Amino acid sequence: MKDTLAPLLATLAIQVMTTLSMLTVPVLATTAAADVGISATYVGVFVAILSFAAMISCVVGSTLVLRFGAIRVSQAGLLLCAIGLVTTMLAAPTALVIGAILIGLGGGPITPASSHILAKSTPAHLIGLVFSLKQTGVPLGGALAGVLVPPLVVAASWQAALITVALICLAVAALSQPVRFTLDADREPRRRMSFDAAVAPLKLVFGTAQIRALAVASLFYAAMQGCLTSYLVTYLVSDLGQSLVQAGIMLAVAQAGGIVGRICWGTMADRWIASNRAFGLLGLLMTMGAAITATFSAAWSSPALLAACSLFGASALGWNGVHLAQVARLAPPGKAALATGGSVFFFFFGVVAGPPLFGAIVGAGFGYPAAFLVIALPTLIIGLRFTFASSSHAPAPSPDRA
Repeated sequence: MKDTLAPLLATLAIQVMTTLSMLTVPVLATTAAADVGISATYVGVFVAILSFAAMISCVVGSTLVLRFGAIRVSQAGLLLCAIGLVTTMLAAPTALVIGAILIGLGGGPITPASSHILAKSTPAHLIGLVFSLKQTGVPLGGALAGVLVPPLVVAASWQAALITVALICLAVAALSQPVRFTLDADREPRRRMSFDAAVAPLKLVFGTAQIRALAVASLFYAAMQGCLTSYLVTYLVSDLGQSLVQAGIMLAVAQAGGIVGRICWGTMADRWIASNRAFGLLGLLMTMGAAITATFSAAWSSPALLAACSLFGASALGWNGVHLAQVARLAPPGKAALATGGSVFFFFFGVVAGPPLFGAIVGAGFGYPAAFLVIALPTLIIGLRFTFASSSHAPAPSPDRA
């Protein structure tokens, strides 16, 4: 585990900041929308544009990782996120589109880059736990978005919140430089870039049945995750009358549930539950979480809301580590980055499709509860399929049982 610690900490910090960058605009949407002259429900479109850009960059970025190194690609991603955040400060619809594209391009390659690093530095019996620990960077970044951004908006302005997050991105990019020489030692500077190389991650996913099934399922899980992180704050402010700060705390609690969930599910998939079955159970739990969230009302007490958000987050934000670890296990030797990039393409496609569909349901007058229930139907079906299908991977034996 000692040799895994430095790579884990580096990839975790980068993951935290890219996630924070991606969620900053959705969190401050209710305040910024008035200045831009659009409805806050258009946050789904922003997330879709961002995620579409990330879809493209995660596939291309998988090949860039092999040529330039995972840390160098991650540093470039953080720089693009910072530029994108600053661009959105112009408070115009066009600036929001450009900002979303830049943030998406920056965030897309981060997961395949980290998988490349961790797959070669993690013992087999710890892979589920280590990947889940790294993936806690997603809910950690989301929790930061919930507790950092609203107070900055209230104390200063939404533009100040954007510039603050951008500066932190640049700081993390600079701080990751010392580990670059070690972690990027396997880069291939002479590796040729071509169309075939760019689409190699998708070819690998489509050509491997088990990875393909996981990738398609992740599309629908990601749609649920995107809707939770994009609309929970707006839902609580609009329907329950909470303040922006109160709603931000609820989002932070959901993200905290995701942190705990990722660690616990990763450990269980390593030791006690077959990975595919754990993946299915997560789908059933996020379906239940969405159904409970659909019943929220002003009559709910704060502790009850906090508990519900935490449980929802533990599943809808807690599944990624189990998924990525299983993809890394199934990938051919040396191709974890390619397999992850192809699989994450489907993840971002889910975030492209989910939030706009959610927003359209709300905008058509059906309301937030109906939208949560519609998005939950596919996760129910997938959860049942993976939970009760025969598993292809039993938990790895721990050292004391090997």
